Formats: sequence, structure tokens, C-alpha cells
Amino acid sequence: MTQGSERRGSGERAADQALTLRERKKRETRQRISDEATMLFAARGFDEVTVAEVAKAAHVSTMTVFNHFPRKEDLFLDRIPEAVELFTAAVRNRPVGESPLAALRALLLQLLDQRHPLAAVSDDFPYFWRIVLDSSTLRARAREGVEEVENALADAMAETTPGGDGPDSRLAAALTVAAYRAVYVTTAQRLLAGERADDVADDHRSRVHGAFDALERALPSAR
Repeated sequence: MTQGSERRGSGERAADQALTLRERKKRETRQRISDEATMLFAARGFDEVTVAEVAKAAHVSTMTVFNHFPRKEDLFLDRIPEAVELFTAAVRNRPVGESPLAALRALLLQLLDQRHPLAAVSDDFPYFWRIVLDSSTLRARAREGVEEVENALADAMAETTPGGDGPDSRLAAALTVAAYRAVYVTTAQRLLAGERADDVADDHRSRVHGAFDALERALPSAR
């Protein structure tokens, strides 16, 4: 806390509290829209549901839906912005002396321990991805999401690595995303085939380590 913040008046503090309340309501609305959309997509298929139907189910206007989700696909693939934020924050906020690869390895292991959706290790996973696999539109958006993560990660690496503003950062980001995608897809395939999350978690962890060991050998400048 700064000295300036200690001297703020009651009006400013009230404004901060009001803003927090508005943000909380926005998050609640966004989550409700996403939840209703997911239920509709699961019942009828992504391509058979309109945004207007989602809005009606969530008791909001169509414009409100688009205020929270610029594209229909983002109603379902709503964790792409979170993935971008997590990957870039791991690189930008890493401790002094820690490499980008070390920070990203730690992030992915933390996501696994949390059973975060972006780790793919969950017994709910097949339900989610079967909806994606049944829609070419969602599959295309998922590929775009991977590209968004890669581009943002390259920027973060360039900004935080001495002399990193060049092709090496792009290569490092591309290889890192490709390596994790390989780990993720393998886990996804096993879960879709009927294996349980607890049965694949240790192998997932081992493959994360293997992927980053390989990345560190291939990208000494990013170690």
C-alpha cells in the first residue's frame, strides 16, 4: 500500500467497492451465459444452437452475449484468453534468474496438480472434447486459439529475454506450444479412449518433463 492510497477519501473507496461489485456481476453474467451455452451445445450440438437461444436461456440480450463473447465459438472455448494470460504471465512475472522454459514447466505442472481444464487431465474432459470434435467450426477456433497463445508467448519472451526481440523468440514459442500440444493431445486421446484421469496423470507429468527437457536441449538461449 502506498502513502497515497492511505489518504484516499471515502468517495474513492466507495467507487472502488462499486467497481468491484460491477466486475463481480460481469463475471457472474459471463459464467451464466457460458454454462447455459454449454448445456445447449451438449444437448443439441454446437452448430444447431443459435446465439439468440443462448441469450434467452441465460436471460440476457443477444448484445450482452456478444459483449462477453465476441464470437459464438468463444461461448464454448472460453478459456483461450485465460491460456494466453497464464502463459504470458508465467514468462513476464518469473523470478529473477529463472528461464522462460523453467517458468512454463512449473506452470504446466501446477495446472496438472490443480486438475485445471487447460491441463486436460480430468474425467470431464471427453464430454468437452466430443462436442469440439463434432464441430468443424469449433475445431478451427481451437487451432486459432493455439496460434493466439503462441503469438502472445513469443511477444512475452521477446520482451523479457535480453536480445530476445528476434526470430529466436518466435521459434522458442512455437516449439514450446507444439511440445505441450503433443503432451496434451496424447492425454486427450487416452481419456477419450476410456482411461481415467488418475491413471494418466503420472504419465502426463512425465511427458511434460520430457518435453521441456528436450526443449532445453534444443533452445539453450531460453534455458
